[in-house]
Amino acid sequence: MSKEIEPVSLRRLFLFFIPMGISVLLINLSHVIINGTLARSSNPEIILAGYALAMSLLVVTERPSVLFRQTCSALVRDRISFRAVRKVSFFVFGAALAFGGLVAYTPFGHWIFGGAYGADPIVEREAVHAYYALMFLSVFSGIRCLYQGVIIYKMRTRWLTIAMIFRLAGMFFLSQYFLRVGVDSALQGTIIFVFGMIIEASISWWESSRLLKEMPEKEENCDITMPKQVMAFYNPLLYSSLIVVWLLPILNALLGTTERGTLAVASFAVAGSLMNLILGFFTYFHQIALLFVKSHPALVRQFTLTLGFIPPLLMLIMAFTPIGSWMFSHILGVKDDLLDACIHALRGFFPFVLVFPWLDTLNGIVMANGETKLMFGSQLANAIITALSIIVLVLILPGWNGVLGSLAQSGGVIAELVFLAYLFRRAHRSAK
Repeated sequence: MSKEIEPVSLRRLFLFFIPMGISVLLINLSHVIINGTLARSSNPEIILAGYALAMSLLVVTERPSVLFRQTCSALVRDRISFRAVRKVSFFVFGAALAFGGLVAYTPFGHWIFGGAYGADPIVEREAVHAYYALMFLSVFSGIRCLYQGVIIYKMRTRWLTIAMIFRLAGMFFLSQYFLRVGVDSALQGTIIFVFGMIIEASISWWESSRLLKEMPEKEENCDITMPKQVMAFYNPLLYSSLIVVWLLPILNALLGTTERGTLAVASFAVAGSLMNLILGFFTYFHQIALLFVKSHPALVRQFTLTLGFIPPLLMLIMAFTPIGSWMFSHILGVKDDLLDACIHALRGFFPFVLVFPWLDTLNGIVMANGETKLMFGSQLANAIITALSIIVLVLILPGWNGVLGSLAQSGGVIAELVFLAYLFRRAHRSAK
């Protein structure tokens, strides 16, 4: 999709992919820093549960902002097309900020966490207080992704890693300060998160602004000039993603109804952070497919087969050897019942990690073919299977804690891959 000076080779794909993979790995390491900081508080189960509830709601408001990374890398080819995408982003960022303000400063937040989620009053208060800072996260995350889309299109992916290194350093030093003065609130975790995001967004803006100055005002082959054209690409991605982002709040709400609800929510959150750390490096297969599958399908296939089996191998090592227990206890500071529950929850994520690389690659192929409407159907299948699974598991195995959430998510992602493959094959069979 992009114009290349050098011939595309497997080596070039790796050079393009590795900095993006490292940046995601560092992103998930930043979540480990936050969870590790909160786990060392005086009441880790309550504070981690409150932070997890707040973060599960954030996924809903942040997801529309994150989509500007793919939107920019796919559509922006000149400064006019960038301005069109940026106009759309203003509406999205404004809506996210308004929603966050409602959660943080009106009874709406207490109704969500205390009513819809069914959280204990003390966990509810922690989640609402966490949103005092978290309400700004979607805006800075969106600014980061908006400008990173330009950086990815221009093949300067090393800047994603550079920005994450600075973000991680800032978060680490702030976490050390909080550990020194004492950790007693989930709000401290969200302050760390927002502080790091501001750093990353600033660096992404600085580099992308320089790249935009080098781009032409109007590219002859670029048809994107108005926000309405951007919405035609963006809306299907938004609608499909908004189906799945509600799953985490639902999972946390139902986990909170189990025999030891606080332990279930906390273990699911901590295990999820380590799972994301394992999978983090491998979450940009879709970008490889999006940019190169039409021109070099054999290279994309070879690339995916080369890396696709590494995540499940890493998960086997972490979940079924003493290395995982060591990580939870020494790196995250998790102990006692919470440690056991985290190990079990991590094992439930194995099918998720096994399937994800192939699903992500297929999503990239779908986007490259302009068939993003298919993703609505596949993510609807994910949502239905995940929701049904967690309901059944909570009813029949209420003492299994966080593993119920990881098993439900694994079932959902398997359903998503199967259904998307079916829809894609049917669409291309009928097109012949």
